[in-house]
Amino acid sequence: MEKMDYWRLCDELSVIQTALLIVGEDPAANQDYIHQWESHNRPDGYDAVMAALQSAIFSIKLRAKLKYDVNYSQQNEYNGGLTENEWYNNQIPNWHRSTIRLDDIKTWLKNRGINSGFFFPYDVETDEFLDRHNTCFAPKLAAAVSAWKAVSGNDTLLNGKTPKQALLKWLRENAKNYGLTDEEGKPNEQGIEEIAKVANWNIQGGAAKTPKALKSNPPTPKKTSKNEALQEKEDRDSDPF
Repeated sequence: MEKMDYWRLCDELSVIQTALLIVGEDPAANQDYIHQWESHNRPDGYDAVMAALQSAIFSIKLRAKLKYDVNYSQQNEYNGGLTENEWYNNQIPNWHRSTIRLDDIKTWLKNRGINSGFFFPYDVETDEFLDRHNTCFAPKLAAAVSAWKAVSGNDTLLNGKTPKQALLKWLRENAKNYGLTDEEGKPNEQGIEEIAKVANWNIQGGAAKTPKALKSNPPTPKKTSKNEALQEKEDRDSDPF
């Protein structure tokens, strides 16, 4: 195996390791010092990927185990000449110690139309029709295949939606990547509708999956004994109102 391949043995990766692997860099070389460098010295795309990861984590679109540092400080009380010592928690997570599961990284990337690179070593390398540098590259075909791969089997995207609805949503969010926008940057609804029909595997239709938050067990009927039922009847008969 190549030295980068050994990182695939990890079930979890730190946020910084994840960002470096996404931009094609080996974390072992510079993960400890990356944030000490000036931005123009960091790998191309690293700052953008870190910003995207942090935003997704804070908006709970990407699950992560966040770790915070606890620091010790001394505060001087000038009026009395006293010194107060205290511990305090940093408000910013330690991105070296905060981790993301490998499966969650891949799902998050797929939802954004990224299905190649370090985290997808075998998925699309042989699919020449998805290669943008191919002289026969067809954007609509690539959009249909990418939408199908991102949505199919993804309970998060399908929750409360039919396959076609989920495909339409994904295509609108990624329209710019496949030339599906007009001059003003708005999604081309007609083209998106046609592509969703091609990628839709549920051509017979059907009800959308019920969101998990709405699923609940019906209340259990109260069991009433025979004596309690007779007592209730007597109470009702004796009630003058």
